[in-house]
Amino acid sequence: MWCELTNRDAEQKPCCAAEALRRIRRVNVDGIIVGLAMLDAIFEEVASLGLSAEEPLKKELLRQTKIYNYIPRQAEDAYAEALLREYRKGV
Repeated sequence: MWCELTNRDAEQKPCCAAEALRRIRRVNVDGIIVGLAMLDAIFEEVASLGLSAEEPLKKELLRQTKIYNYIPRQAEDAYAEALLREYRKGV
């Protein structure tokens, strides 16, 4: 199955489940390795916002990650820390 990219949004969002699976990245969250989809696109989008303070960054990273991934409410702080750590590795 081929995915056609027709505009900028199509480049950001997977066109099908198979494409989404190719965009999963492994992240250590409190000692547990989890797979999170779309992190590269999320990190790019967050970087374009120009946020530098830690709390706004964590909040935005978590907000956008929850669009594509299930994150249990009781684990949000751990995910936010892990997301910030991964974000800073690549930025």
